[in-house]
Amino acid sequence: MGTRAPVVDHGPRVGTRVALTFDADMTDGMLANLRSGKVRSYANLRILDLLEREQVPATFFLTGKWVQRYPEVTRRIAGNPRFEVANHTYGHAAFTADCYDLPRLPVGELAADVAKTFEVIAPYGGRQTRYFRFPGLCHDAAALDALAPLGVTVVDGDVVSGDPFAKAWKPLVRAVLDHVRPGSVVIMHVTEANAAMTDEALPHILAGLRERGLTPAPLSEVLAAG
Repeated sequence: MGTRAPVVDHGPRVGTRVALTFDADMTDGMLANLRSGKVRSYANLRILDLLEREQVPATFFLTGKWVQRYPEVTRRIAGNPRFEVANHTYGHAAFTADCYDLPRLPVGELAADVAKTFEVIAPYGGRQTRYFRFPGLCHDAAALDALAPLGVTVVDGDVVSGDPFAKAWKPLVRAVLDHVRPGSVVIMHVTEANAAMTDEALPHILAGLRERGLTPAPLSEVLAAG
């Protein structure tokens, strides 16, 4: 075991496979929005409906608090053999300074946060992985060193959809299709209220991938290709 968690942005640039990944963020502030009725949902079921209907593989990076808030949706994800499950921290706190105004966890708490999330996800079964994504993709040497004992592979991504708080779906489609290549890891979100355009963009993204001869595949297969 090395002293630093490895980081990958994409798989080998061969073949036709690409990975569609969806982050499921959840913070205490988001939970408060749900409790107060300010927000209806942070679980975009239309995305799941489409992926299931078209039998599209995908990988979901789940926060522990999202799993605890949406156990039935988590069960649905884990129960789909085309879906993989990965770790996106427990409460979407920052692991470095200056990360999109997210509250920061002390370095000494980082490993325990990620380990707790794996424990929350574990009972749901399915295709669980040791993949991990930092909130905001913010990481530094200290954070990577802290996670090394957990045996995770940090997955950033090379195609950022820009779906958080987007007001229109067409820019998301362009952001993905203009940059996607064999081996790409596409970053999107399943957090409905905070990424309201993703389900509208997704059919066009899938169509564009087909036109380019690219095939969605589970993240593990994309990273192992070659």
